[in-house]
Amino acid sequence: MPNPSTVKRAKEDLREGKAPSTAAGEFVHEEIEHVREGKHGARSPQQAVAIGLSKARRAGIPLKPPAKGKTSASTRTKAKRDYRKGQSGSKAKPSARRSRAREEALKREPKSTASRRSLSKATKKAAKKRSASSRKSAAKKAVRTKGPAGRRRAAKKAARTRARG
Repeated sequence: MPNPSTVKRAKEDLREGKAPSTAAGEFVHEEIEHVREGKHGARSPQQAVAIGLSKARRAGIPLKPPAKGKTSASTRTKAKRDYRKGQSGSKAKPSARRSRAREEALKREPKSTASRRSLSKATKKAAKKRSASSRKSAAKKAVRTKGPAGRRRAAKKAARTRARG
């Protein structure tokens, strides 16, 4: 179950007109924090992201399932199921036994997958798969939608990153 504050922040993002994927980012962030805190582990950074996206869909964030060819058929099927569940508004409680089994399985996974280093590695790997034009258009959109304060924050963060390296 996601924290009520996470759901609240995500719904706030949607009200501000942000994309569903941005709102879902709140859940992904929460999941990464869970792994860092040691609440449970994850086999890979991608698994932590997938759990977060699944929680977002189930919480009612209108995040569409991935298109055909983007992921495996089973992942798409699960995403469709989560999306339907979140949009239906049904408040059926998940099975306690199943939830416990899921938590126990995740507790056996490593916690290092949410480290700064492994997340950075996964992000760079994902970015490499995209074309230069795709990355460029994403950067242009960020400049358009961030606003002056957001741009200033991003510039400061970039400067800190450069100074660290």
